[in-house]
Amino acid sequence: MKSALIVVDMLNEYEYEHADAEVLVPSVREALPAMRRLVERANDEGTPVVYVNDNYGDWSAGRPELVARAAAGRARDLVEPIAPAEGTWFIAKARHSIFYETQLEYLLREQEVKRVVLIGQVTEQCILYSALDAHVRHFHVAVARDAVAGIDADMADCALRMMERNMHAEVVDADECQL
Repeated sequence: MKSALIVVDMLNEYEYEHADAEVLVPSVREALPAMRRLVERANDEGTPVVYVNDNYGDWSAGRPELVARAAAGRARDLVEPIAPAEGTWFIAKARHSIFYETQLEYLLREQEVKRVVLIGQVTEQCILYSALDAHVRHFHVAVARDAVAGIDADMADCALRMMERNMHAEVVDADECQL
C-alpha cells in the first residue's frame, strides 16, 4: 500500500505572546529528531513527502514566504531542521484539517496513495482533525507518536488513543513506522 508522509504545520514563528507557544516549543524540540528521521527516511525510500501548513491568513504566501517568516521567528532552531527543501510538495491551509478546502486529497489520489503518515503539530488539534478527515476519505492513517508535538500532554494522549480506537490509526514510534 503506497504511503505519503505528511508534515503538518511545522513552519511556525512560535510567537510567545500566544499562550500556547511556551508549552509547544519544548514539545516540538522533543519531537523534532524523530520528525527529521522520518523525512530523511521517506526521501531515501522514495516515499512522497507533502508539507501542509497554515497560511496564517495570508493568501499570497507560499512555501518560500512561510519558510522565511518561520525562520525569522523566535525559534529558528525548530524550523530550519524540518523546513521543506526547494521542490518539495507544499500545500497551504487555512483551518485545522490538512484536507479542508485544500488540494491534498486530489494530489494523494493522483499519486495513488492509500495511506498517510502524519507528523508535526499540534497533536490534539490539527493532527487529530486531519486524521479524522483522512479516515472519512478512506485513507489508512498512521501517526508517529514521538514525531508529533502537543500543547496539553493529557489531551494529546487522548487524541492519540482516539485516533487509534475510532479511526483505526496505526500509532507507533517513528522508528517503527513503515513508509
